[in-house]
Amino acid sequence: MMEFLNNSILRRRTTCIAMHLWRSKMIQKASVVRKISTTSPKLTVMPAWVIDKYGKNDVLRFTQNMMIPVITYPNEVIIKVHAASVNPIDVNMRSGYGATALNMKRDPLHITTKGDEFPLTLGRDVSGVVMECGLDVKYFKPGDEVWAAVPPWKQGTFSEFVVVSGDEVSYKPKSLTHSQAASLPYVALTAWSAINKVGGLNDKNCTGKRVLILGASGGVGTFAIQVVKAWGAHVTAVCSQDASGLVRRLGADEMIDYKSGNVEEQLKSLQPFDFILDNVGGSTETWALNFLKKWSGATYVTLVTPFLLNLDQLGIADGMLQTGVTVGSKTLKHFWQGVHYRWAFFMASGPSLDEIAELVDAGKIQPVIEQTFPFSKVPEAFLKVEGGHARGKTVIDVV
Repeated sequence: MMEFLNNSILRRRTTCIAMHLWRSKMIQKASVVRKISTTSPKLTVMPAWVIDKYGKNDVLRFTQNMMIPVITYPNEVIIKVHAASVNPIDVNMRSGYGATALNMKRDPLHITTKGDEFPLTLGRDVSGVVMECGLDVKYFKPGDEVWAAVPPWKQGTFSEFVVVSGDEVSYKPKSLTHSQAASLPYVALTAWSAINKVGGLNDKNCTGKRVLILGASGGVGTFAIQVVKAWGAHVTAVCSQDASGLVRRLGADEMIDYKSGNVEEQLKSLQPFDFILDNVGGSTETWALNFLKKWSGATYVTLVTPFLLNLDQLGIADGMLQTGVTVGSKTLKHFWQGVHYRWAFFMASGPSLDEIAELVDAGKIQPVIEQTFPFSKVPEAFLKVEGGHARGKTVIDVV
């Protein structure tokens, strides 16, 4: 949890205010900035979908005059975006969710004033082609086809170009088109964080484990089913009946229809689980942990946490304190009941995407795309995702 905020702060703690202001001037002077990159730009502006304030869908604005991003650190690359996708976090960020914490990540020295994040480009997923590399980038070169998930505190991918740290980038799976590839990175890395990094499951220890996935038909859920199934787990998926065919095609062994009756009652007829991934939150947390095997190392991981909401409502200091108290008390409570309680968050990682790409090219992971929109229809794509009840991902063809 703390890692979500600390990495960037630790990296920049030694940077003084004067250096920060100097870097801002560098951004405005592309001719100076490009000295740390391998190529020179020919364009200065690009088309993009941006917001100038937080709000409902009408705050989305198309512009032809967004400044093309520049390389400000020698480990960065510029990607020409071929495809992106809309995630629930994009809809939430459009409305202002997480702004307090994300702005602190954007500016750990707190030099900028409120509103300086605008115009803000949303969009976390990208599949495209490397256009330019910083001098420290050794693994990629212009022309490489890559994919990545851009952290929420950075400018996003609903634009012609995006700048990403080299360690957040991976070669695109050869078996996928750009549109297919763009459906995976953010949800895949979110699920990977919960299952592998926090939950401790991998291809060596997952065989025979009983896994329960709550909210199984969305982007994170459909990836999670496939990855734990590829590792040999027995998977029970909770979703609606109309998604049962999808989750079974992806490998689910059992399906619980949350619309046909109380999920808790339906689960009582099943054997207890070794691992639960919760994409739903709310009241599920009050009963889901009762279905874990006690005193066997069984783990419940939720992706629905009050972390960003606490910071939005209480401020940085009080929000962090409240968050620490909440997770600490819940972890201790469930530890004494014989199970592990954990929170998980998205973590950008090129190396993890490398592993995921291998699973994709081996045929063990397939993209699940519900609908694809052209770049001109980004607002309609937002409304689609905002409506909920996803059956996979909503993709944007940028090129």
